Amino acid sequence: MLKIERIVCPVDFSEYAARAYEYAYSLARHYEAKLYLEHVIPVLAATYPYYNFPEVAAASLYMDLSQSAQQRLREMTGRYAGRGVQTETVVHKGFVPDSILAFARENHADLIVMGTHGRRGLDRLVMGSVTESVLRRSPCPVLAVRKPEHSFVDPQLPEEPVHVQRILFCADFSASSLHALPYALSFAQEYQAELTLLHVLEDLPQEDSENKKEEMRKELLAPIPPETLAWCTVKPMLRAGKAYVQIIQAAAEQQTDLVVMGVRGGGVADLSVFGSTAHRVIQLGPCPVLAVHT
Repeated sequence: MLKIERIVCPVDFSEYAARAYEYAYSLARHYEAKLYLEHVIPVLAATYPYYNFPEVAAASLYMDLSQSAQQRLREMTGRYAGRGVQTETVVHKGFVPDSILAFARENHADLIVMGTHGRRGLDRLVMGSVTESVLRRSPCPVLAVRKPEHSFVDPQLPEEPVHVQRILFCADFSASSLHALPYALSFAQEYQAELTLLHVLEDLPQEDSENKKEEMRKELLAPIPPETLAWCTVKPMLRAGKAYVQIIQAAAEQQTDLVVMGVRGGGVADLSVFGSTAHRVIQLGPCPVLAVHT
């Protein structure tokens, strides 16, 4: 059984961070996990490399920024205070991606939930250096939350800010895909959501097409424990074309609330693998994406 006991949610007080916090809170509530709400004050020398800050002035500025951040964190958590989720707020200074990753490792985080602005267009698919760096180097799965094309927040249920009804799992029969499957199954069980298993091929088989497709559908369903079908609707899906394009299209067509996918490796050297599929789905997709590193 999948255990999520510690969730780290880095926030920079943007609208993207606010959406990520709602998701982090909901997951902490479902899994009875401890939630760490973290804000990192950037190192002044890195933020303003052309300025020379006197030591006393820098210390005073850091103090003011820290007090302001603590107050804003209290305001964020106040909305859900007293509803059974153990929350700890943390403010520290440092290089932002490194601080987030170090904090996640020190606290043995099972999941990082963070926002990404999700720009579109020909900007090298920039998602933000902090989010991208964390995604590549994280010691645990990362849920990247960008502004969805349809709302996943149910204002009628304030105690349940995230309403996940449909999950899309990207299945390619690799070790990383099988490693990510328990997360898709567990999330589907927690939210009583419909789970679609999507496999993308370059071309669908032409000879004896229906039999080949049926064999593939059975292969998609093979790793699913039989008891899963008692509480979750599981659907196999085959599509042909470019992987990230088909994943995004399928997610949009089904009004998917969450995409779950495995990612091979976690380092910068894995750019060709991460960049070609997961990076683009996170960047251009219609909903949050859970990236699970092998």
